[in-house]
Amino acid sequence: MSAIDAFRFGISAETDFGYSQAIRSGDLIHASGQVSFDEAGEFRHADDFAAQLKLTYANMDRILDHYGVTRKQIVSQTVYLVGLRQHATAIAEGNMAYFGDHCPASTVLGVSELTLPGQLVEIAFVVDTKLPA
Repeated sequence: MSAIDAFRFGISAETDFGYSQAIRSGDLIHASGQVSFDEAGEFRHADDFAAQLKLTYANMDRILDHYGVTRKQIVSQTVYLVGLRQHATAIAEGNMAYFGDHCPASTVLGVSELTLPGQLVEIAFVVDTKLPA
């Protein structure tokens, strides 16, 4: 049996909630829902959707960089939004800007609340490392 290839940012939320940012299982990387945590593990930009989305994408890129993969290898994502109708256009535009011409499978869910006060978006995703970068 091989060791678990888990990646953490080293922030308190990981130990407080007992999770890793991502785990590699064979050719797949399963990433936990990413939020707008800064490098110190502080939640930033409460109630500011655009700023949260930008930092969430940056955290997604941190995971991709750790494993040496690219956005083009993301095969699916699940987006959780507080205020789905209010932020539908912004998430669509953000998604298209982040992925460019790559179109992973995607599910967008409107939720009444997320874990942190003022949190408006969270994105989980799966990467296939065998796909071309």
